[in-house]
Amino acid sequence: MPSTAEIRAIHDLPLPELLFRAATVHRAHWNPEEIQFCTLDSIKTGACPEDCAYCPQAARYDTGVKPEPLKEKARVLEGALAARAAGSTRYCMGASWRDVRDGEPFDQVLGIVSEVAALGMEVCVTLGMLNVDQARRLKAAGATVYNHNIDSSRAFYETIISTRTFDDRLETIRAVREAGLEVCSGGIVGMGEKIDDRIHFLHELTLLDPPPESIPINQLVAVEGTPLAGTEPPPPLEFIRMIATARILFPRSRVRLSAGRTAMSDELQALAFFAGANSLFTGDKLLTTPNPGATRDHVLMDALGMRVEGALKV
Repeated sequence: MPSTAEIRAIHDLPLPELLFRAATVHRAHWNPEEIQFCTLDSIKTGACPEDCAYCPQAARYDTGVKPEPLKEKARVLEGALAARAAGSTRYCMGASWRDVRDGEPFDQVLGIVSEVAALGMEVCVTLGMLNVDQARRLKAAGATVYNHNIDSSRAFYETIISTRTFDDRLETIRAVREAGLEVCSGGIVGMGEKIDDRIHFLHELTLLDPPPESIPINQLVAVEGTPLAGTEPPPPLEFIRMIATARILFPRSRVRLSAGRTAMSDELQALAFFAGANSLFTGDKLLTTPNPGATRDHVLMDALGMRVEGALKV
């Protein structure tokens, strides 16, 4: 495994060299002309007991997010069908729980997972912490992937979240892996962390064996009412360095452009694709924050002469 010093050396390469190396790795493992579209649906919104400083769904912050109970199955399926029609091949469902608890709500989620899987889509869920048995039940229901982000470095994590530990997150990832699900785990750039924190974040991901099949790289959406409101976004090229470094470190993983794309120019996103990002979240919202929307993303793909990967025919 590379050391943090070795990762920092990659990250700090002159940008033309970094981009060349990342693009070379990318082309060796992926079709550089294709981008996978994914859609993220909030199936249970708000009233979360956690204190993640970036999250508008935390009950303790006044962010204007209206708590909503678990969505009816029909509404989720309607969203999944619309996402499939717009080109998404992966449907991700998030519930604002601290952890998964056995009982009727989890049983309802299992039923939803089963019906979304029947549509022929990859099914990803993010429900908070869970144990191996619960992860196995999700897999049996048809889930393909479980998302559980580590967010940042271990040290910086402790400054933005106190209601669960970094090791709690790693324990959930271990449970997911033991159950045979793919792992989706990434982080957020622009929370006020130092570059060393970003390096340590990437290093933590390299310690996962095997590495995550999917690595979402988010840019902070600084929501009013959260402790990180007003945080200045990182310089665009710092974000690109994270994408390129992740691609070099994880040649066979999806590197996904996630939150924060409404603040990114088309040119910045194009550079991210060149640097190795090969997936994005499309749709009008990412849980509760704005997103460019499928129509805008198709316009971008057309402008770049790129294709949506594996879009299902409907």
